[in-house]
Amino acid sequence: MLYALSMAAHQRRMLYVMDEDLKREFDTARLKHILFKARLRSFLFGAGGNEAPVRDPDECSFGHWIRDVALPRFGHYPEARQLDDAHRRVHHEANRLMDLHLAGQTEEAMRGLRAANPLTDEVLGLLNTLEHKLRKEAR
Repeated sequence: MLYALSMAAHQRRMLYVMDEDLKREFDTARLKHILFKARLRSFLFGAGGNEAPVRDPDECSFGHWIRDVALPRFGHYPEARQLDDAHRRVHHEANRLMDLHLAGQTEEAMRGLRAANPLTDEVLGLLNTLEHKLRKEAR
């Protein structure tokens, strides 16, 4: 009986650790996405900087997370593949806005930045949905 209680306590502890690790993993991903948005905004406000992580979905830290963590570990979930697709669409729009800015069409680029919010919200929504599914299955 004592062994069974000990095992149950151990299993609860392991679920808690897995849940906390998962939370940390997805919090990190959200921060990477927010950093991307800040870099794009800074570029459009004239700060310049390295364009590659903003232009190329495979060069930004969130893209690295998708490639190295999300797709290998969670790629069997449709939301993981949808996340990769949405992320690439965000970068496509970022390229368009950066090109507008570089062509001197700053106001149009800034309007486009506001209009791109639903795209970036979709990325966050997919992250949240995937995390929720994984947490639910872990219990």
